[in-house]
Amino acid sequence: MASSDVMVHLNQKALRLLQDDAGKIEKLIAIQMENLATRKCPLYEEVLDTQMYGFSRAVDFAVRAGLVEESAGKQLVSELERNLALLYEALARKEE
Repeated sequence: MASSDVMVHLNQKALRLLQDDAGKIEKLIAIQMENLATRKCPLYEEVLDTQMYGFSRAVDFAVRAGLVEESAGKQLVSELERNLALLYEALARKEE
């Protein structure tokens, strides 16, 4: 495998792993929201903040290591934030 092929493979693998992590965070938050009666629970907010911080640090590392383009990293974080906002809105509607 040529050096550029190795980098492409590593980039693709890093993106897949980060996308998998984002999916796991979404599932964790969805489960938390189903089990908690309200989205205003401090535990929910702490879990969300901790998970988002950890994910953003992992993305930052991948970008700094050259495994993920900065624009792709920002897109991953934005997509996760957007998906979590949708989950949050769905719970708000459910509470009404």
